[in-house]
Amino acid sequence: MGREEDYRAIATIRAFEERCMNLKTAGEIPGSIHLCDGQEAIPVGACRALEPRDAVTVTYRGHGWAIARGLPLVALFSELMGRDSELNGGRAGSPFFSSPAHGFLGENSIVAGGMPMAVGAALAAAHDGSGAVSIVSVGDGALNQGAAHEALNFASVFSLPLVLVVENNRYSEMTPIRDMVRVERLADRAAAYGMPGVTIDGNDAAIVEKAVHDAVARARAGGGPTLIEADTERLVGHYSGDLQAYRPSGEVASAREREPLARIRRAAAEEGPDAVARLDAIDLEVSALIDAAVKGARAVPYPDPATVREHLYA
Repeated sequence: MGREEDYRAIATIRAFEERCMNLKTAGEIPGSIHLCDGQEAIPVGACRALEPRDAVTVTYRGHGWAIARGLPLVALFSELMGRDSELNGGRAGSPFFSSPAHGFLGENSIVAGGMPMAVGAALAAAHDGSGAVSIVSVGDGALNQGAAHEALNFASVFSLPLVLVVENNRYSEMTPIRDMVRVERLADRAAAYGMPGVTIDGNDAAIVEKAVHDAVARARAGGGPTLIEADTERLVGHYSGDLQAYRPSGEVASAREREPLARIRRAAAEEGPDAVARLDAIDLEVSALIDAAVKGARAVPYPDPATVREHLYA
C-alpha cells in the first residue's frame, strides 16, 4: 500500500473517533468510550496482513481495529449510539461489539480478557484444519494480568497459531508503564514463553504490516505464536472523561509531531504541493463519508423495549 492509501485508512479511523467524541458530548453515545487517536497505524497495518478466515480479538479501545477489519461505519455508529444496529442490536455498545461475519470476535472490556478468547480461536484453528490465525491486540498494562501469562504459556506449549500485538502507548490507564515493569522492552517477555518477540514502530502502518505478515506466516506454518510490541502514543485520554492531569506538560503536543497522519503529511510536504493537495482531498472525502455514516446511524431505530429479554443466556 502507498502513502495515500495509508493516509485514507488512518484518517477514516481518526475522523470516526473524533465524531464519536462529539456524539458522546452531545449525549448521543451513552457511557464511556475509549478512543485510539494516534494509534491508528497499528490496526491499519495489522489487518492488511490478515485473511478473511483469520480471527481478530481486541480491547475496548478497538474501534480502529473494527474499521480496519471492514465493519460498516453505519453499523458501528448505530451500535455505539445504542440503536438496533446490524451488529449487536445496540446491546454491546462501544466496549463489547462483535461481528462474526468479519472474523471480528469482538472487543473486550476486561483487561487481558481477550487473550484467552484469542487462544481459544487459535486452538480451534489448530484442530479444524482451516489454516486460520488468531490475532489479539492488548494494551501494555495487560501483560501484567494473570490471564495474559496463562494464555501465552498455553499458546506456546501447544504451538498455536496466535499473534499477540501489544499496543504500547506508554500508559496503563493513568500509570506510566515504566513505573510498572523492570524490563527494557515488553517484547523481552516473549523469551520467557519460548516465542519470538519484536519491538516495532507502531506509528508506521507499513512496518506494522510487515511484522504481522511475518508472524502470521510463521503461525500458519506451524511455528507457533509471536509477540509484537508496537510503540505508539495516545493523543487523548484513557477514556472520554479523562482530563489527563497525570501527563507532563507538552507531552501530547510532542506526540502530535510523531503521530501517523503528521508523519505522512510531512513526507507529502517534502514532495510538493500536489502531494499535499491530494491529502487535503482525502480529508474532504473522509469527512463526507463520516457525515453520511452518522446520518445513516441516526435513521436506525432504537431497540424495541419488548425485546429486552432476547439474546440472554443463563
